[in-house]
Amino acid sequence: MAHVVVLGAGLGGAIMAYEVRDQLGKGDTVTVVTKDPTYHFVPSNPWVAVGWRARKDVSVDLAPAMKKKGITFIPIAAEKLHPEENRILLVNGESVSYDYLVIATGPELAFDEIPGFGPHGGHTQSVCHVDHAEKAQVAFEELLKNPGPVIIGAAQGASCFGPAYEFLFILETALRRAKIRDKVPMTFVTSEPYIGHLGLDGVGDTKGLLESQMRAKHIKWITSAKVKKVEPGVMTVEEVADDGTSKGEKDLPFAYSMMLPAFRGIKPVSGIDGLSNPRGFTIVDKHQRNPKYPNIFAVGVCVAIPPMGPTPVPVGVPKTGFMIESMVTATAHNIGNLVKGQEPDQVGTWNAICLADFGDGGIAFVAQPQIPPRNVNWSSEGKWVHLAKVGFEKYFMGKLKKGESEPFYESLALKVLGIDKLKAVKKG
Repeated sequence: MAHVVVLGAGLGGAIMAYEVRDQLGKGDTVTVVTKDPTYHFVPSNPWVAVGWRARKDVSVDLAPAMKKKGITFIPIAAEKLHPEENRILLVNGESVSYDYLVIATGPELAFDEIPGFGPHGGHTQSVCHVDHAEKAQVAFEELLKNPGPVIIGAAQGASCFGPAYEFLFILETALRRAKIRDKVPMTFVTSEPYIGHLGLDGVGDTKGLLESQMRAKHIKWITSAKVKKVEPGVMTVEEVADDGTSKGEKDLPFAYSMMLPAFRGIKPVSGIDGLSNPRGFTIVDKHQRNPKYPNIFAVGVCVAIPPMGPTPVPVGVPKTGFMIESMVTATAHNIGNLVKGQEPDQVGTWNAICLADFGDGGIAFVAQPQIPPRNVNWSSEGKWVHLAKVGFEKYFMGKLKKGESEPFYESLALKVLGIDKLKAVKKG
């Protein structure tokens, strides 16, 4: 009998628990360890930040769904992973032992790497967590009362640019609806070398589509930007040339700012030789398996992926929803194989499908594989993207409540986008 522990219950961890449960026998057990008993649908956070959703609208109590699937649910944070002992120490002093471990913790948000950055004692907002989005919504209400300049974007080392673009345009839509857009100059500040890079060197015509949207909506931008510090109402930004030299610093005034931070691995799984890289992300092979500790797997944002190549300012590679789904499905099959005495043979495709909602329209893109050169390199825009994103929210949360894990993105590619070349996993 095997005991599989899933550490984390976010986008990757929750469906990981469901899928691996389906791969195991009746005598095998699955346990989820997580610091938060409630799942929050992160893709909806930009809507929460402008008051289009409330916390209750994007939250799922995981305990009933886990119980329905026969999964043990422990809503206590991890203190430290001890891989040599096959044991996780919890913050309450108890330990959970495992035969197989799947790390699905998501990232730690590195706000502290920039003085004055972030919602925890800093001067910028975030949409990385529903708690942050609620704080951002309070600040948005103040902006409506006292309009002024807005700065939106992503700092150096960030690896998730889609939500920054989404929130930029959702905020712009909300300001137009409030009839104060003319009083709010908007600037997009990003570490990307060009608009629409997305950490992927662009997908289809994301550069042209996003630049066109910004011009049409009178939004200025600064690329290859390094945020030096943030003080009340002022952000100091250094522009970096293509050769890495400084083009000088600018002090940008703002009444409201939402900036995405760089990510790093969470402390309980960081600093372990052979398991994590210097940023604390978990090292895996093509089967999502750690080379040093072969009974440990990892899925989602916590996985170590090297950057695509040098850029003037550090830019990370995103882990998009479809990529995470494919990691999860491959990992579930591979653990199932090991429990049955077979070797792992499934490989996540790491393709990318993204729906970037702009409030009254949006942009979608598909990259197969995520890292170029690609077999599929497609992007499009239209009001249908907003409708698809709303459908995604309802579909995914419904599945989560029921304890089901049918892959959404592959269905989207096949049924909505008409792309039949994307598969969640492959033999390898």
